[in-house]
Amino acid sequence: MDIILLQKVDNLGDLGEKVKVKSGYGRNYLIPSGRAIPATAANLAEFEARRAELEKGAADKLAAAEARKEKLEGLEISISCKAGDEGRLFGSVGTIDIAKAVNEAGGELEKQEVRLPNGPFRVAGDYEVELHLHTDVNASLKLQIVPEA
Repeated sequence: MDIILLQKVDNLGDLGEKVKVKSGYGRNYLIPSGRAIPATAANLAEFEARRAELEKGAADKLAAAEARKEKLEGLEISISCKAGDEGRLFGSVGTIDIAKAVNEAGGELEKQEVRLPNGPFRVAGDYEVELHLHTDVNASLKLQIVPEA
């Protein structure tokens, strides 16, 4: 299935590219989410008419993500949790907890933007957390998990 991308999609292409994807991926994910349209002659003409508007929207989103990165880059977050004698937490610290702590500290972060490739943290300590704010913008955050008595 040929589609035209309306925004940049990781590992697929950039705004305005005509790409070939599997039918299910295009029909069930890209088109309903507004990331792409089918590559027909009418849609191609409509896209070319809207290209400047879409590029301006993409540039605005990128600029907003860059501004958020500047704000979050130097932020150090501390979360206190109940823990045992050896520093193991009773529970874990996940994406929801990190996003909530950042928002309380004055930042702006959604839980989907927090990347924890090894899963939630279960031991107290200092960690570096990767944030994925935009397809082109990644930031890192210092997280300190402090055990409560």
